Amino acid sequence: MQTDESQSTLNSPLGEDKTKGVSLITGDPRKAIIKLSGPMIISMLLMTFYNLVNAIWVAGLGGDALAAVGFVTPLYLVLVGLSNGLGAGAASAIARYIGADNKKYANNATLHSLFITIAISVILTVLLIVFLKPILMLLGAGNTIDLAVQFGQVTFAGTILMLFTGVGYGVLRAEGDAKRTMYAMIISSVMNMILDPILIYWAGLGISGAAWGTVISLGFVSVVLLYWFFVKKDTYVSFSIKDFMPDKTVAKSILGVGLPASAEFLIMSILAGIVNGLLVVVAGTDAVAVYSAGWRVVMMATMPIIAVGTSVITVAGVSYGARKYENISIAHKYSIKVGLIIAAATSVLTFIFAPYIAMIFAYTPQSASLAPTIAAFLQVMCFFYIFMPPGVMSSSTFQGVGKGMTSLMLTLLRNLVFIAIFAYIFAIFFGLGEYGVWWGIVAGDILGGIVAYVWARTYIRRLRSVERSD
Repeated sequence: MQTDESQSTLNSPLGEDKTKGVSLITGDPRKAIIKLSGPMIISMLLMTFYNLVNAIWVAGLGGDALAAVGFVTPLYLVLVGLSNGLGAGAASAIARYIGADNKKYANNATLHSLFITIAISVILTVLLIVFLKPILMLLGAGNTIDLAVQFGQVTFAGTILMLFTGVGYGVLRAEGDAKRTMYAMIISSVMNMILDPILIYWAGLGISGAAWGTVISLGFVSVVLLYWFFVKKDTYVSFSIKDFMPDKTVAKSILGVGLPASAEFLIMSILAGIVNGLLVVVAGTDAVAVYSAGWRVVMMATMPIIAVGTSVITVAGVSYGARKYENISIAHKYSIKVGLIIAAATSVLTFIFAPYIAMIFAYTPQSASLAPTIAAFLQVMCFFYIFMPPGVMSSSTFQGVGKGMTSLMLTLLRNLVFIAIFAYIFAIFFGLGEYGVWWGIVAGDILGGIVAYVWARTYIRRLRSVERSD
């Protein structure tokens, strides 16, 4: 699959061929953010839509099947987080070497990313397959354990495919090739949506069919990525073994971003558990149902903001490697501006259409009573959208320059300190019930965004002072 980004080449000062993507990310940071964000927004929205469609197909098998998938989901999200985290680590490290105009080390970082992914995949696959049943029992699978094991065994057999695609996407993003990343993610999502009903119902595989749909689609995309990397060889970085030199510093630069970024997903899962617990205490299980349904909408609405943040990792990484610290400042400020515009538009649309969106989740007599509360939740979350960009772009900036632990600390503060504490204070101390939990999420997001923004601007000012002194 050819794109103009991957085919057109320019000569760098060192005589190396640069793709249009590399020329893009080493140029105007504003243009780079816009060009990289567009394809990522499309692909992330489609991935979110696929997850919704997949849940609908599995729901047709009955409540036990849907519950079984739910018990496997926490483990699956750990893999999703690791896949995204390793992709972010690869993108950050490779982009920094590209920015430093060191293609040899960019190639070496690419190979390190691949070997690290293979090693982690082998270890995790063995552990998940061997200990799957006892883990699921601890998670409360109970009567659905057989279905959960069926689904989990197939899903986790494809661990290496999930992690490899995440890193492959990171490699492409690192060199500014967001279009091919989009194409690969679209292929995976569409293929999965087509395969699910065929394998679940027509082939009679039931819940295992849903897992096979995911594994087959990931396998197909992996083949496409391998073709681009090893056969077509039209990417800026190469996977030539002659460029591989075992280097702890390179591995540390990848894992120093990748592992903290992966841990951020775990923190968000812990926060979800805390919020659910608070909601049960103050308003019962219906409040959890409202939050669960409404949060799916929130996740879809915030995907464009997260996509912009993903582009910042590459742009900040390249700028840091090139020691163009002013570009980091420009990228940080401009990405927040773009994110705020997106958030404002999304907030207005959500506020207006909240009652109609709520009806999607309340179309049966049993759930109809939840519609007004779901609509109210969505209208409160409009404020969450608006204050999200400063935090997301600041965390992405730190990931881009290789400070993964700083990004993790900001996530920890925002979720497990600010949001959790404010949700408790508003819901319990002030007696606002489930509305207090919602406003606590917003308040924590606001404070977390402010802290992240100030922290990032302070760090960038220090970098720029170094640049001026040079």
